[in-house]
Amino acid sequence: MKGVYSAPGDYIHFKSQVPLHKIPIGTKQWRYYDFGPKVVPPLICLPGTAGTADVYYKQIMSLSMKGYRVISVDIPCVWNHQEWIQSFEKFLDAIDVHHIHLYGTSLGGFLAQLFAQHRPRRVKSLILSNTFLETSRFSAAMRWAPIVGWAPSFLLKRYILTGIHDGPQEPFIADSVDFVVSQVETLSRDDLASRLAFTVDNASVGPLLLSDSLITIMDTNDYSSIPQELKDQLGERYPAARRAYLKTGGDFPFLSRPDEVNLHLQLHLRRVGVEAKPDLVRTIPKDGFGGSPGKENDEKKDHDDQPNGHGGNPESTSKESQSPPAPESSEYHGLYDQLLSSAKVISIGREDSTLMKDQLILATGVLLQLTWEFFIFSLLPIYVCSLYITENNVWKFRKLV
Repeated sequence: MKGVYSAPGDYIHFKSQVPLHKIPIGTKQWRYYDFGPKVVPPLICLPGTAGTADVYYKQIMSLSMKGYRVISVDIPCVWNHQEWIQSFEKFLDAIDVHHIHLYGTSLGGFLAQLFAQHRPRRVKSLILSNTFLETSRFSAAMRWAPIVGWAPSFLLKRYILTGIHDGPQEPFIADSVDFVVSQVETLSRDDLASRLAFTVDNASVGPLLLSDSLITIMDTNDYSSIPQELKDQLGERYPAARRAYLKTGGDFPFLSRPDEVNLHLQLHLRRVGVEAKPDLVRTIPKDGFGGSPGKENDEKKDHDDQPNGHGGNPESTSKESQSPPAPESSEYHGLYDQLLSSAKVISIGREDSTLMKDQLILATGVLLQLTWEFFIFSLLPIYVCSLYITENNVWKFRKLV
């Protein structure tokens, strides 16, 4: 990411319309977006190592306006695959969701398969994009895997970002990379370390009870951080799965090619029997589409906002806003263009006020990184030399005695 990054206008508009929920489950905190009619079985989106719940904002806005319920989650700070399975199941229980459809990219696709293997009754279908079946290749490539939990934040970020393709790119792909890089900057050291621990912890996906006909594999044909060998391995495991190929899109097609990805997601949901409820999109309360209760919303209850047919919850949003009406299929693109144009107006007004803050944050990050590197690379030789001198003196003393 070069220069000062400015958030896209449609993302700013999304943040103003869709509340971010935070719910503690045991010692873990889950961050997620939940948008769309609650009577519809949800599509749950799981991000990769470099992603957050925010990276699927284009899918949330598009599919929810067509009557689908979309939940996008952050991967919480858990350190092994078994802990992930148990924590994710508790999360689903907490938001009162039982049967789900999973869309996972990269690491998220691997975790989706693991959950489908160990909790087959809950997973009704899978959409897998640029993902893999086992992690042995990644653990072998990271020589410092045993100490990943103690590595400093800047080293973890550098390792993750070096895995993203760097070179001449189409503008939309370059924008998607910039957005993901900005999301990586929001992750804590523990979040980064736990995600890399997932990647290097030797594990593999066993046989699934889920029929191949309920699985869609959606890959890009240009380039990806996932080796083609691992993608082929995935295709061989699910030979009867539906295939969806994108000519271009890079590592993050859900951002760079959202229209194509959203179309494939909608076709998959229709094929596995998920019925959209566009009629319920018309009856949106002032606080949005509904969703599950979040911790930050407990103080903003409104007695007049009662759940309606789509299951809206008066505690589920952090701010009141009038959401757009339900689009008919023929006028959807016009409505979406209108949302984008209004979002651009919002972003123009905020760019000047946030420019100074962004520059300060960027400068602070660079200064901290340089400080870490100075201490590590300049003081480490001194420390090693002192250990050698101490050991040498001890040896001479023992020889004299």
